[in-house]
Parts: sequence; structure tokens; C-alpha cells
Amino acid sequence: MAKIKAIIFDLDNTLIEFLKVKGKAQDKAIEAMIKAGMTADKVRAKKIMRRLLMKHGIEYQKIFDDMLKEIMGKIDMRILAAGVVAYRKVKGDLMEPYPKVIPTLKKLRKKVKFMGIVTDAPKFQAWTRLYEMNLDNCFDFVLTLDDTGAEKPTGIPFKTAMKMLGLRPNEVLVVGDWMSRDIIPANKLGMKTVFAKYGAMWKEKNKADYTINKIEDILKIV
Repeated sequence: MAKIKAIIFDLDNTLIEFLKVKGKAQDKAIEAMIKAGMTADKVRAKKIMRRLLMKHGIEYQKIFDDMLKEIMGKIDMRILAAGVVAYRKVKGDLMEPYPKVIPTLKKLRKKVKFMGIVTDAPKFQAWTRLYEMNLDNCFDFVLTLDDTGAEKPTGIPFKTAMKMLGLRPNEVLVVGDWMSRDIIPANKLGMKTVFAKYGAMWKEKNKADYTINKIEDILKIV
């Protein structure tokens, strides 16, 4: 294998423990929306939300809007506001990097020439999370949905990153938690891939070159 010269990380559920926090925040949002008058019980609302997330991805910004449209036939701004405030409060209080993320990134910095992030998050949300987690100075570049205009399954964000780096595909390692959004599109381009099993949200067939059970395991690969 060619020497790895760059590592591209996904952000949510790979560096930041986003899945568990998002789930708790969504539960609180649903409870708040029901209290404010949403006409659905918690079980039904959670099923609808999960289906919408599977369809649109975890970064979809109109998830509560769409859920209200399906349940009530319209967006009630009072109910929407109740959900958004509850969601933001829980997420802000609980979100943090996975254990040993920062020391692992510092060690990787000595091993590779470049480190970057490719995320489907909008630019402002991505940078907000990086600053909240004290990860804002850890990377040479951050490519978001706003930068490329395309989501990761298209492969375009990874192609853009490689063009920026000026490296061959097999010199770049992609680390992510989602097969269809991180691993498969990178594989198709000839990049080396690492499945962050600890953050996986969906059960999918593992097609990565490597699998890690905690972030520091990547030090055994690079």
C-alpha cells in the first residue's frame, strides 16, 4: 500500500459523539412538541422522524417541519419553536468529542502531511461544532455541503478534496461511520477507507479496508 499522506475525517459520529446526543435531543424535541399541541404520540413521531432521517440524511435541516406536515398537515410555528428550542438546549449541553479524539489527532499530525474534514453539514453548523469541541485548529481544510454543492454519496466532495491535496487516491485515507455516505463513494475513487464502527447509525455491510472500534485505533493503521 502506498504511504498515507492525508487523512479525511467525517465529522458527526466519527469525531463528535453526535448520534447519541442527537437522539436524546430529538426525544426532548418530540416531547416538547406534543406538549405544545402536536397530535401524535411519541412512538409514532419517532418512527416518522427516523424514516425522514433515512431519506434525507442526519444533517437535514427541515426534519421538524416535515414531521409536522405529515402529522398535522401544516407547520404550526408555535409547535415548531417548542421543538427547536428543546432540541438545541439538549444538544448544546451534551455534545462532546469522542474520548481521546484530540490526543489522537495530535499524534496523527506527526504522521501525515494533511488532515481535513469532509461533511454533509452546512458550513455554519460544521464550524460551530468544531469551535464548540475545540477542534477548529486541528485541520488543514474543512469541506462542507455549502462548499461543494453536493453530498458525499455523489463522490464530488471527495474528488474536490483530492484535487485540493494534489495526491493520488491511494495516498488518502477516509474515515467515516456511514457506508453509503463515507466508505462506498471513497472506495469507488480508489481511496483507502476506515469504518468508524463506534459511531455507526445504521447496520450496513462493511466494505471498508479497515475497521476501528475507537478513534485511537487509527494509530495502528497509519
